[in-house]
Parts: sequence; C-alpha cells; structure tokens
Amino acid sequence: MNKKWLTGILALLLVLSTVSAALAKNDKEKEKNNGKFRLGVEVLLKDRLDLIKGKRVGLITNPTGVDQELNSIVDLLYNNSNAELTALYGPEHGVRGSAPAGSYVESYIDEKTGIPVYSLYGKTKKPTPEMLSNVDVLLFDIQDVGARFYTYIYTMALAMEAAKENNIPFIVLDRPNPISGTKVEGPILEDKYSSFVGEFPIPVRHGMTVGELAQLFNKEFNIGADLTVVKMEGWKRSMYYDDTDLQFVMPSPNMPTLDTALVYPGACLIEGTNVSEGRGTTRPFELIGAPFINSDDLAAKLNSYHLPGVKFRAASFIPSTSKFVNKLSHGVQIHVTNRNAYKPFETGLYIVKTIHDMYPNDFQFRAPGSNGISFFDNLVGNGSIRAGIEAGKTIEEMKAEWQPDLDKFMEVREQYLLY
Repeated sequence: MNKKWLTGILALLLVLSTVSAALAKNDKEKEKNNGKFRLGVEVLLKDRLDLIKGKRVGLITNPTGVDQELNSIVDLLYNNSNAELTALYGPEHGVRGSAPAGSYVESYIDEKTGIPVYSLYGKTKKPTPEMLSNVDVLLFDIQDVGARFYTYIYTMALAMEAAKENNIPFIVLDRPNPISGTKVEGPILEDKYSSFVGEFPIPVRHGMTVGELAQLFNKEFNIGADLTVVKMEGWKRSMYYDDTDLQFVMPSPNMPTLDTALVYPGACLIEGTNVSEGRGTTRPFELIGAPFINSDDLAAKLNSYHLPGVKFRAASFIPSTSKFVNKLSHGVQIHVTNRNAYKPFETGLYIVKTIHDMYPNDFQFRAPGSNGISFFDNLVGNGSIRAGIEAGKTIEEMKAEWQPDLDKFMEVREQYLLY
C-alpha cells in the first residue's frame, strides 16, 4: 500500500471522527434545548399570572432570582402591568448578594426601583406585620444548593410562618436542586441542635427542591400557610444544574460554582473546626487546610480510603479572609471524579476525622457557644458524631447510628416530591 495514500486515509478518518464527535455534541445540546425546561418564575409570568394579577406583591429574592435569559425577577415583576411590586425582602447576603456570610444586612430603598427592601438577616429573620402591611401576596424565588445548613430555606420557612399569621398567600417559584434530586445523605437533625443553619429535622443532603421543601415544612412542621408551588417544567430528578440550560449565578459569595455546591454538604463541616474551609481563596470548600497540616501526608491518607467518586490533591494556599488570613496553609483540594458516585457528607466526615486523628495536638472543634453547643454539632445536627470522632469510632459505625432515622425520613419525603 502506498505510504502517501495510507496517510491520506488516516487523515480522512481523523476528520470524520472529529465531525462525528461535533455532531454528537450538537445533538446532545439540541436534545437539551428541546427539553422545554422552564423555571417557576417563567411558568408564573406566562401561565399563572392569575396568582398575582391585580395584587400588591412582596418578593423574597436575591441575585439568583433570574429567568433563563438572566433577567432579574425584580425587573420582570416591576415592569409587569398585571401586578404591583410593593416590597422586596433580602435573605443572608441581601437582595443584591453583596453582604458577606453572617453579616448584618440593613433595610433600605432599592436604588433601581425605589421599592423598600426589608432585611431578613438582621434584627429580624422573619417578616413583621409592618413589613407586610402593603402586601397581598408573598413570593419566594431563590436558588438553593441542596444542603440543610444553607440558610435560605429557613428564610423561606419563617416567611411562610409570617404569611400564615398575616393571612397572606405564599407562593414558591421552584428551581432545581443543583446537585440533583435523587441523592439523600447524612443524619437527621435533632431538635436540641436546631439553629439557623439547621431548623428542621431533615438530612444534610436532602435531595429536594425549594418547592418540595416548602410543602414538607408547611405540613410536617405545622406551618399551615396558604401555599402554592409553581412547578418547573422539564426538570428531572436526576439532573444536575449543568444538565439544564441555566447559567450558574452565585447564590452567595462563597458559592461561586457548581463544583462548590457539589462538595459543600461535606466540606462545610470544616467550618465547625479550626481548619480552613478555603474561604478567602478562589476555591472555597474545595480547598481544606491549616498551617499545621502536611499536604502530602493528608492527601495520601485520604486517597488510601478509595472513597467513591473523589480524589485528593496535596495543595497549599494563603487565605485572604476568614481563618489563617495571610498565612500559608497546607492541605488538600477535593476533586470530584464521578459526581453520581460521590458522597459529599461522608467524604466530609472522613476529612474531619482524618485530620483529627493525624493532628491530635493541633486540631480542634470550635468551642461551644453561649448555648453550650459547638457549631460543628449545629452543622451535623447532633452531638454524637463529634463524640464518636473523639472516641475513635469508624465512619461506618456512625452511619449505622443515623441510618434508621434517615430511612424514616425517606418515607416522609416521598409524599412531597413534585417531579
């Protein structure tokens, strides 16, 4: 066979392979785009305007409250002649998302619309009757991240209580669970450990949308609001955020990407310790470390467990804020290799326990607050996991302890799934 002719055939095959791959990619994109996916806000404005027509509307939202064209729901409602937007309510980080985690957000007048903005993360986390005096219906449109300790779902619950007390209908405009709606993980919160990072007895990774959670909260925890959930169209439970056509808008300053949301249900546990969870870096919750850690040793130990769907890379970083400001810290970066196999909460426990065991003279859980409870216990929702780590229990032993309650929750959860 002529060598030049053979080279030509190989080149042609390479071109055909490239074209085939491109066509397959285009078909996949076309299939996704033809899924007719619609957010709750889009369904409301096209098909369910009857819910707000002629009414004074109060809106609880933040920068994630956008449609698929990235138009803010604030602007969409303000410019809609069917309803009158009369009040805005900001959760942690505020309506515009400019406030750091845990900081006080004052009430003010929105510069763009002239509408009053009431803080739900300041002196009061629950709308007062005065805040609701000019409202006929209350809307909630905020992107959740799928973890029990993300505070927006409790802003929603408290607003539902206020709506009930003031005889105001409450509407949730549903959005995807960005880390899918099929996977549930972690212990059920015990009442003693209830806080604004865990108000109700649900697991750490709940696998529900905000609309589904609203229904569960409303009935199971006796809120009793006049609740309507405007469902999405075209969303399936197995979908992650990037399986839709949506652009990822940061729900909070330290939740910059979908990768962050994937690791958050476990990596957030580091907040309850004296180890950095990567705040003040470009990879919060993916980077874990402290000055007293040896990066290579920790990465090798964590990789030796062969945890599903994840690998750990030795990494060093200098946080610009939060723990160890301007100090060189050593640890690992969490790399999710198979998100369907990955178990973020279990992985987070392995990280905490391993650092505890490797550095017993340096590692510390955060000291109890004025209520006598460690913040770590608030995050996991009980005191037994911290005690188990300190007593040398295995993760499997701890899982066996919380599994029966998780099984019971799964039965309850099934009643409120909308998709």
